[in-house]
Amino acid sequence: MTVLILGLLVFLGTHSVRMVAGEWRDRQLARRGEGPWKGIYSVLSIAGLALIVWGYGQTRSAPIDLWYPPLWTRHFALLIMVFAFIMLVAAYVPGNSIKRALGHPMLAGVVLWSLAHLLANGRTADIILFGAFLIWSVADYTVSRARDRRAGVTYPAVSVGRNAAVVLVGLTAWGLFVGFAHRWLVGVSPM
Repeated sequence: MTVLILGLLVFLGTHSVRMVAGEWRDRQLARRGEGPWKGIYSVLSIAGLALIVWGYGQTRSAPIDLWYPPLWTRHFALLIMVFAFIMLVAAYVPGNSIKRALGHPMLAGVVLWSLAHLLANGRTADIILFGAFLIWSVADYTVSRARDRRAGVTYPAVSVGRNAAVVLVGLTAWGLFVGFAHRWLVGVSPM
């Protein structure tokens, strides 16, 4: 469990710098330059993610069940994940309604992802992993939206074709992940 928690601290800590120390981050960017800053950020992010994966894997050998989710929670989680995937795609497609409405659809998608997984899993490691991501994503979303309002950030006009692309790509990604990738990456079929 220690490795999992360390990984979460490194990964989420790295991803929280702008949220909790924006001025320090800006000074570091100015001093080091964008390339070196992104390099350090990337190395820490990859290290944190590797620790999360390793630590979570370790917990699977001796799981501690806190509660036993009913079967319906898995089905509901699958439905929630449809929207999480669509939001993930919306983060990368400019000029779509979701990005215009939410501003930071990836963070909103992480909120849904973590909620869905908290609902469908009852082991201690799951609560720590998905609970940490839920707390972080809600906090980061709130801070990011407030920062956007202060800066007067606006998002481009909406295109119906881009909205359709977001939904189609999101649904396709969800189908591929649920049908194949989740079992391959995580070792568990969500179906």
